Order: sequence, then structure tokens, then C-alpha cells
Amino acid sequence: MTDRHHLLVRGGTFAAVGDGGDISGVRGGSPEGLFVRDARHLSRWQLTVDGAVPETLTPVADGDTARCVLVPRGGRNEPPAYTIFREQAVGDGSFVESLKVTSNRPVPTTVRLAVTADADFTDQFELRSDHRTYTKTGATRTREVLDSGVEFTYRRGEWRSCTTVTAEPAPDAVEETGTGARRLVWTLELAPHDTAELTLRVVARPHGAKRALRVPRSPAALSAELIALEGEFVEGVAFPTGWPELAAACARGLADLASLQVPATGPDGEDLRVPAAGAPWFLTLLGRDALLTSLFALPYRPQLAAATLPALAAHQATETGPDAVAQPGKIVHEVRHGELAHFGQVPFGRYYGSVDATPLFLVLLGAYVEQTGDVALARRLEPHARAAIGWMLDHGGLTSRGYLVYRADQGGLANQNWKDSPGSICSSDGTRASGAVMAAGAQGYAYDALRRTAWVARTVWGDETYAALLEQAAADLRDRFQQDFWMRDRAFPALALDGEGRRLDALASDAGHLLWSGLLDKEYGEVVGRRLLEPDFFSGWGVRTLAAGQAAYHPLSYHRGSVWPHDNALITLGLARYGLHDEARSVAHGLVDAATAAGHRLPEVIAGYGRDTHREPVPYPHACVREARSAAAPLALLTAVGGA
Repeated sequence: MTDRHHLLVRGGTFAAVGDGGDISGVRGGSPEGLFVRDARHLSRWQLTVDGAVPETLTPVADGDTARCVLVPRGGRNEPPAYTIFREQAVGDGSFVESLKVTSNRPVPTTVRLAVTADADFTDQFELRSDHRTYTKTGATRTREVLDSGVEFTYRRGEWRSCTTVTAEPAPDAVEETGTGARRLVWTLELAPHDTAELTLRVVARPHGAKRALRVPRSPAALSAELIALEGEFVEGVAFPTGWPELAAACARGLADLASLQVPATGPDGEDLRVPAAGAPWFLTLLGRDALLTSLFALPYRPQLAAATLPALAAHQATETGPDAVAQPGKIVHEVRHGELAHFGQVPFGRYYGSVDATPLFLVLLGAYVEQTGDVALARRLEPHARAAIGWMLDHGGLTSRGYLVYRADQGGLANQNWKDSPGSICSSDGTRASGAVMAAGAQGYAYDALRRTAWVARTVWGDETYAALLEQAAADLRDRFQQDFWMRDRAFPALALDGEGRRLDALASDAGHLLWSGLLDKEYGEVVGRRLLEPDFFSGWGVRTLAAGQAAYHPLSYHRGSVWPHDNALITLGLARYGLHDEARSVAHGLVDAATAAGHRLPEVIAGYGRDTHREPVPYPHACVREARSAAAPLALLTAVGGA
């Protein structure tokens, strides 16, 4: 088996399988197994035939269903005695596999088929390559043989998770392996050129699951359900006829967004479906990601915003919690449902380490009302919006420091803007920010949030006094920013200010976010927009997060030189806002070409190598393959440049 993994995603469930459909459970750069609500419910799933691992004749290809063709290992002079057709798909908390074994012989054939299964219930945070270990005092795992399979159970205190494996027809035996795994065994008697079929169903019941799952009978049934769901998302969107590559990227992105919807609850306990950040590592609600995804999709799929806004309002902080970086009015950054979050061993059960989710919440609310005219939601969320404004002005730092401010969280994120990796906020020589940090992009979001909320206050809430106060705060922020952040010698805004007010002078793509939010005067904005298209910034596939040639630049760094599709989508919208339509089209064409080279799907991030030396986009090694912001990015390009 190779180290390639193929992702099957449906809502809050994903499976990562190898080329032959197996799950080995070996730890590596990507999580392998079946995962539901941050826990691995299948850690091993290996097929053997006549005691040996079959050879992969046709490997699993990219798609929503994993299909492969397997044969017993042999030589050129002895054709395979049989062929195995394997098909797998995931549903909501389930995994279904069909196996068809076809005899290639003109005489009766006996085949001994076995599937070795195990469930280790490992929390996803344990699989990250960060060298951390977690104590699980009192944890136990049990296995119970059933008439048609086996059930694996995990307990730790009040925490209980379960995985049930059943088969049709039932296995002839369920064997122990000496490792905790169980082997389901069948002896198949095949007539000449006969075919035998088996179906295996896996049901994951994570801790806190409230309802019984309906598991479709076959992978084909699951596939049909997902195709129908994807069709609903794509239907009715007017794709550009003159730019088929952009149309294909939009269609692929909408289909991915359909499969990335995860359950959430609103302020009154209502059930919602919101965009998860991405698979494999972030198949959960992340505030910033869901907000930007919903903003990009707003003109085409406003229901994403209609779900995201109340879901985030329901998780809005109401009190101070230092461990979770929570403060009243702050919008949540990340919501996790796993064991480690439940027992407080990681802070991400409800984690508020984001300086920009709160202003983006207000930006989306204002944009949603303007786009749809749905004033009812704006009235319903008025207390939440006012609390978010209160956080920005008070705890966020706008009143006391003049800017939104964050400090490194020792137990969580060092940086709490969109570039949240350690060292991403730096000077051009790579020196990291220290102390309080005022990131440029977040100030743009704050400016837009103040202006949009002022409009909502005036037109929906009928509060002219409040609207005027917010408009004045926005105007003051704009004047202050251009004085403090603008580097005259470089004709570009600083990436951030540190706690002493010193400029971090790295030339970074965040400046394009200032165009999107409208924070810069027109003269400054035009200078910035044209600068982002110079060769050190623009790779040909998109604008780099950090301009090449600086000591801090690295084309394979997560945030110091890579190219992020969602970052470029914001930049393209900003370029169009400032009338730089040629530049906007250049960025859009680069991104669409990158998507075309990858089957019309944009990953989370690609390497920063230039198109002049690399004719294909170079993948970033640890990127999420399915990422909501990237899936929605082509829609933002369509908004910015149309079908040009």
C-alpha cells in the first residue's frame, strides 16, 4: 500500500483510505481511518484473500465513492483466479462497503476472504505531528462478537463511544488477532465464472450522539444521496458561458460545499447545517472559515449565511474565560466535540482565539441583510451584533489601543488572525512579533464591520444615534490606520504593529484584504493593488502570502510565501472594488488555471513557486484537500470579474 490517501467526506464524517481501499492505521502526515466528531471510529480495515493482501489492479481514484479493482498476487504465466471489485462510501456517521468476488476459472473455486477491523477511538489531536501526548486515566476498550459482525466500545468516565461492524451475509467466523482487532472471515464457494457479493456496514456512535442513524444498504445508495445533494447546491447558479474553466471550478466548489455541511444549533436550539472548515483536520465549525465561506457564496447560496450567523451567535461568549480566550461578545473561533476537548485536555471545545471572527460576523450580517432583505434575522441577532460591537470597542482594543489587538495564547494559538501559524506575523527579516499584536487585515475587517453595522442600525433597528457613533468610530479608525501603518519608504502598509507601536515591515498579501474592506484611500489602494501584481508577489497562480526576495520568504511555508486561494479571492474582490479590473482578472485567471490543473478543485493552499519555472502548481505538502473557503473562492472570482 502506498502513502496516498483518498478522502470520502459527508457532513461531519470522513474516511481516508489507501489505493486499495484499506485502512492501515499507521500514523503519518495525514490521518487515516474513519472519523466522526474528531474521533477515529475505524483505525484498521484490511482485506485479505486466501491469507494474502491482494494486488491493486485499478487504484482508488478521486471522487465521492472509492472504487478499486484487486486481484491475487501472481506471475505473468498464471492469470488471476478471481477478481475483486471493491466499492466504498461514507454517510452521516457511517461507512458502507461492497465486495464482489468474480471467479475467472471454468471450474469451481474456493476463496477465503477476510476483513480485519479495529477501532482505537483516537482523538484527532493525538494524530497531529506535534509531539504531544495525552493521559487517559481509566480508559478501556472492549470488543463484542455479534451474530453478523463485531462491536467495539470505548469508555472513559462518562465518555462512551461505539463502532458497530455488520455484514451481509454474516461472516462464517469472527477471529481474534492478538492485537485487539477482529477478523471477519468468509469461505466462498464459487461456481465456474460465478460472482459472490458481500456488504459491510460500519456505524459510528460518538459520545453525545442523540439520534439513531439510517445506514443506506450500499455504497451506490450513499453515492446517489450525495449526488442529489450536490445537484441541489449547483442547480440554479448562472455559470459564465464564456469561461468554462471558471464555470467548472464554481460547480466543483459548490459540490464540495454540499458535502462539507456539518450539524450545528442556533440560539433557540434549532438544528442547522453550516460549512465546516475542511477535511481532514478541520471538519468542524471554525468561525472565520465559515464566515468567509458564507460571504463568498452569499450572492449564490445565501442559505449558508442564514445558518452560519445564528450558529455563531449561539456560541458567542457571554463571560470571560482565560483558558479559551473568551470575552463577552466575542465570536467563537473553533468548536470541537472530541474526547480531549470534553475533558479539557485541549482548549478547543469552544475556543475564542481569533481577533477577526467577531468583525467578520458583523460584516456577514450586514452583507446578508443588504443582499437578501431579510431584516428578520437582523432583528433577531441584534443583541448578538451589539455585543460583538461591544467586544470590538472594549475587550478587542479599539477604544483603549485604537486597534483590534491580540496576544499569543500559550495553550492555543500564537497568532490569532488568519495567518495563525507561529512566526507568520513578522518583519521582512523574519523577526517574529512580540507582545500585543495589531494585525493590519483585522483592522480592515473592523472598519467594514463598523460601517455595515451602522447601516443595519439605521435601516433595520431604527437607532440613528448608535449608527452615527459607529460611523464616527469607522472614520477615526481609517484616519488612524493610514497614519500608523503606511510605510512611506515602501509605499505599502505594514503587516502589523507590535506592542510598542513599531511596524512589522514584511510585504504581505494582507494588504489586499484592506482593499476588500475599503480601509485605504483610493490613491493608496491603487498603489497597493498594482504592487500585488508585481513578480515578487504574483506567482502566476496567485498572490503569495509574502513577497519573494525577503529573508522571511519560503515557498513551502504555511504563511510566509505560499499561495492561498481564499486570500486571493479577497484580493480579487478588493482589486475590483478599487477599479483595478485588469489586475483582478489576472489574479482570477491564475487561480482558475491552478484549479483546472487539479481537476477544477482548489486546495487549501499551494506552494509559492512561480509559474515561469514550474508549469504546474506545486502542492503544499499538508494542505486540506477539501476546504470550504477554497471551494467558495471561485464564486468570489465570479462576483469580482464575471465571466471575463
